[in-house]
Amino acid sequence: MSFAIVCFDCDSTLSKIEGIDELAKRAGLGDAMSALTEAAMNGSLPLEAVYAKRLTLIKPSRADLTWLADAYIAEQADDIHEVFSTLAAQGKQLHIISGGLRPAILPLAKSLGVPAEHVHAVDIYFNQDGSYHDYEQHSPLARNGGKAAVVSALTQAGKVVMIGDGITDMEAKQAGAYTIGFGGVVQRETVKQSADVYVTTASLRGVLTHLQ
Repeated sequence: MSFAIVCFDCDSTLSKIEGIDELAKRAGLGDAMSALTEAAMNGSLPLEAVYAKRLTLIKPSRADLTWLADAYIAEQADDIHEVFSTLAAQGKQLHIISGGLRPAILPLAKSLGVPAEHVHAVDIYFNQDGSYHDYEQHSPLARNGGKAAVVSALTQAGKVVMIGDGITDMEAKQAGAYTIGFGGVVQRETVKQSADVYVTTASLRGVLTHLQ
């Protein structure tokens, strides 16, 4: 099946970590936040029910986001650069669509050759001293159905495929996208049941077979 536009989730897909959980651990709030993240990713809790709560408790600073950006790159998925260079050579338009925090994702995107305007994520705002102020509360990606909203706009330029590990990624089907569930980092039965195809290889290269 041929796709003009290939979209990837970030957490537990392009990188082996869940960014918000890593920030929580750094703040000494690890276990409680991990449970909330898992509930949102497997669909037992709506994303909007946990998004604000997690950030209000963690209060990530500018320095925390810089630290997370480095962690995303250090823990990037196996064979990620091969996958992105292959898709770019095929003329695919590449996007990252994530409910994660945009400043932390941008350096990983840049290393993969994905332009900043193709990074769809939630912005975060800091006080003058670099401490946490707020997040982009009206971002569609801070709630369920947000990835479908972003994908809907992209479908005007061609056929879209969305690749990710969570149930929010599978919601892209609502906008007409083909969905590939990626279980190389975390396997979720709800995602396996919802995806058009499900990949369990640890290497991100496992998705290439389905993108020709």
